[in-house]
Amino acid sequence: MKILVMGAGLQGAACAFDLLENADVERVRLADQSLDALPPFLAARRGDPRLELLTLDAREGTQVAAALAGMDGCLNALPYYFNLPITRLAIAAGCHYADLGGNTDIVFRQAELDAEARAAGASVIPDCGLAPGMVNILAADGMAELDGTRALRIYVGGLPKHPEPPLNYQLVYSLEGVLDYYTSPSFILRDGRVTEVEALSEVEPVEFGAPVGTLEAFHTAGGVSTMPWRLQGEVPTVEYKTLRYPGHADLMRALRELGLFDLDPVSARHGEIVPREAFIAIVEPHLRRPGSPDLVALRVVVEGVRNGRDARVSYTLLDFMDEGRGISAMQRTTGFSLSIIGQMQAGGRIAEPGVSTPDLVVPARGYVDELARRGVSIERRVE
Repeated sequence: MKILVMGAGLQGAACAFDLLENADVERVRLADQSLDALPPFLAARRGDPRLELLTLDAREGTQVAAALAGMDGCLNALPYYFNLPITRLAIAAGCHYADLGGNTDIVFRQAELDAEARAAGASVIPDCGLAPGMVNILAADGMAELDGTRALRIYVGGLPKHPEPPLNYQLVYSLEGVLDYYTSPSFILRDGRVTEVEALSEVEPVEFGAPVGTLEAFHTAGGVSTMPWRLQGEVPTVEYKTLRYPGHADLMRALRELGLFDLDPVSARHGEIVPREAFIAIVEPHLRRPGSPDLVALRVVVEGVRNGRDARVSYTLLDFMDEGRGISAMQRTTGFSLSIIGQMQAGGRIAEPGVSTPDLVVPARGYVDELARRGVSIERRVE
């Protein structure tokens, strides 16, 4: 297998590292605008002859097309606005493709390329990270266990292992992205219909036991991507909520209502400022704690009927930073997820060409087994 990884940031680096752990991967071509700041766990692999570092500008289609030449798969860990153009280039190259998602509207546009992908013999799978990604695969597995599904509830959070006030939060990706999730409407299925709900709303407790304890969950956008639309009329309830330590939602909602997340400029003493840009500039340095251990908490609950009786299938994950190698829990659950799905594509375990989200084509049990091989263990319960 020869794999192109687009993006050498947190998730792209973790994806490339995981690919190199598989002896069946012949080449990993890691491409980005700058490759000067590889994390130590990947920089240590510079001597591996299978690792090729390629400097390119992802906005230049000819450069990306050249990077795709001879590759079996393309794993895109760049920001979501690159997903559609790189999907088109991968299809043109007849190359399997997967990305981390991040924008549901773009996933719908990728789906419009299905006929082109089939004609090219290319498997295209958006949304291959943690959420969307892992949670969708687990949800589909739980639904397959039941004769009928009444409710699907998903809870996910990336959190500091050692929370510090006032927000009890540390960044695992950009603060700009976090604020997008806290201000964009969330779409869920309620009473079988796609329904818009406000971000940071309908807070509820979720218990994880020691050492994490009780977390709070609230609505945010994008975590289940297109599933509400696909399951409309089939499943009455589909909800996705983000997990944080208790009290976080109230604080962020107050800041939002004070206008600190607004994008419209306001007049200040020395001219106009954009409140969100000022907020990010002031707050982001306080929330970046390089090397501080993180954790990922996940729960997927599928409720319905099996053999005429009420039934419930649940999945629980608590994953922690690999402190020995310096690989965060978010990298292990997101970057590794992208790598696993890409290897399934390039290795023929996902053979169907066309554009599909992971809940439709990724074999859940094989995927979970691959995560377990990496120490990412998911507890599955059927009641």
